[in-house]
Amino acid sequence: MLPASLPPRGLSRAQAAEYVGVSPSTFDKLVNDGEMPAPKRIRGRIIWDLKRLDCAFDALDASGEENPWD
Repeated sequence: MLPASLPPRGLSRAQAAEYVGVSPSTFDKLVNDGEMPAPKRIRGRIIWDLKRLDCAFDALDASGEENPWD
């Protein structure tokens, strides 16, 4: 078990979605649209790299426009 001060480097789909603050289905759309990185496959497991998520999140449009669906 990792200490709370040391998050895992690889995240599951649900964890990755939660990490960036969206639902898993919205996360899937972001991945499909290329706004979030594709996962890595490690011995059959599908895992998102925390550092790549950070970079993709930083690159998202920050125009401040409100989404009428939120």
